Amino acid sequence: MTDRQAIVPPGMEAVYEQIGYAPAIRVGNTVYVSGQIGRKPDLQLVEDREAQITQAFANLQLVLEAAGVSLADVVDLTSFHTDMRDLPLFMQVRNRFLHSHPLPAWTAVGAHMLGGAPGYIVEIKAIAVIPAHEAKPG
Repeated sequence: MTDRQAIVPPGMEAVYEQIGYAPAIRVGNTVYVSGQIGRKPDLQLVEDREAQITQAFANLQLVLEAAGVSLADVVDLTSFHTDMRDLPLFMQVRNRFLHSHPLPAWTAVGAHMLGGAPGYIVEIKAIAVIPAHEAKPG
């Protein structure tokens, strides 16, 4: 069996313990981040559209940092949207967080509902690769 390490940053324990999934899993030099939505650590939805997208990216950043990587190490980004008309706003927020080149591969998908509850407008998942010079066994 492959060695897998669950990544659970401080403040996201409820996600792991109550909802039942790891915010990320590290396997070797690769970090697989579960979909991050616009909720605060207390699991409360952020209401404003831009603020919700910003919170989803902040959550993504928190999980990546707990895994020992950064947004610059993301190689694949997938975003799910309940309204594809939000893409320009999403891209504005994304560009505040992701500005290292080359930019990661990105797929945007329309979805009916996210996070198992109404009100969420975006969910972001990612795959990051730990740079070879920084890689240490998990």
